[in-house]
Amino acid sequence: MRILLVSATIFEIAPTLNWLEEHFQVTDGGTFENNGLGVFPLVTGVGLAATAFHVGQFLAINQPGLSINAGIAGAMDKDLRLGDVLNVVSERFGDLGVEEADGRFTDLFELGLMEKDAPPFSKNRLWNRASEQADFLPAAHGLSVNKVHGFPPSIEAIRAKYPDAQLESMEGAAFFFACLLAKVPFLEIRSISNFVEARNRERWDLPLAINNLNRTLIALLEQMIPPR
Repeated sequence: MRILLVSATIFEIAPTLNWLEEHFQVTDGGTFENNGLGVFPLVTGVGLAATAFHVGQFLAINQPGLSINAGIAGAMDKDLRLGDVLNVVSERFGDLGVEEADGRFTDLFELGLMEKDAPPFSKNRLWNRASEQADFLPAAHGLSVNKVHGFPPSIEAIRAKYPDAQLESMEGAAFFFACLLAKVPFLEIRSISNFVEARNRERWDLPLAINNLNRTLIALLEQMIPPR
């Protein structure tokens, strides 16, 4: 089986890369191999544009058995905790549209510029129906933005606009978009590093989020190695 492992930055998956180097053989093409399991890490850079391009480019010429997007995220759902690791089952673009004269945000579906069920969308959202059936991690709904929220009035406005959004990232929807159109099975796994609140880096816990994310990711990959 061939797995595409996607992350915006190296530091988010550094422990997993170290584990791969210790337990796998690396090929000239950069794929880590272990008894029939191949893992190709793809670090895209931060943001929706970089993710869409690099994942789309890879999937245009490769057909992995599974693509995994792993990274940290901010919690919009106040019931979540720092370090929680989640299986993101739906995504939406949180700032693709227009700002109205009164400050309201109107998305492309509401503007009539995109059909709510035009592939790969379903009811205005991007869904990973296969991962909805998985129970290895709690399921969550994601919101992807070009500008993360850090101003309280903006945070309350986006919560009111998308009350079901539980976490915020800068890549998830682009990853969903590329995988759905390429018809490649995929997972998005996110660990909570901070709450979406008035921006204050002192309240973040990156080490906890990265540690929990990579423990989960390594455990998942270990299970996929075929027995000898």
